[in-house]
This record gives sequence, structure tokens and C-alpha cells, in this order.
Amino acid sequence: MTVSYKNGKDVLPPRLLKELQRHIQGELLYIPKPEQSRASWGELSGSRTSIANRNEEIFRKHRSGLSVRDLAEMYYLSDESIRKILAKMRTVQKETTPSC
Repeated sequence: MTVSYKNGKDVLPPRLLKELQRHIQGELLYIPKPEQSRASWGELSGSRTSIANRNEEIFRKHRSGLSVRDLAEMYYLSDESIRKILAKMRTVQKETTPSC
């Protein structure tokens, strides 16, 4: 991740610059993005989608007969991780399946 630096006198209104100089001078100041404009974990890199797809695949393979141990070896995860994924996927499936 690269950090870009900007000179305050180039980007801030003079009054705001003077006010900031009362509190901090000649040091770096990080100004975070507003909460609503931040991307969630994995959103930009595609990791979130990739893991969701992997978990759905694990769930499908387990339903078609593969054991927890087989899936753990196949995906280089612990048995416990596979169990957690399966439990989460069961919960998601119950929430999205319409009841009769």
C-alpha cells in the first residue's frame, strides 16, 4: 500500500491550515476517510468474493459426500475450520431457503 503525502498549504484553506498549525507543526498527520466511504475487508482485492465462493464449494462437496477430513486436506484447512464453514453455510442456507 502506498501512502501519498500532500503539503497542507497546497490543499487546505488558509484559515484551516492556521488552526491545524496551532495543534501540530511539521509532523505527519493522517486524516482517515469517512466511515461510509471505506471499503470492507476484501472488497477491493476480491478476497471476500473468493473466500465466499470457496466456502460454497466446500459446502456443496460436503453435501455430495466428501468428509470433513477430505475437505480439510483438499483446501489446506483444519478440520475445525471446515466444520465452522459448514455450520455457517448451513445457517446461511436456512436463512435464504423459503419455508413452506
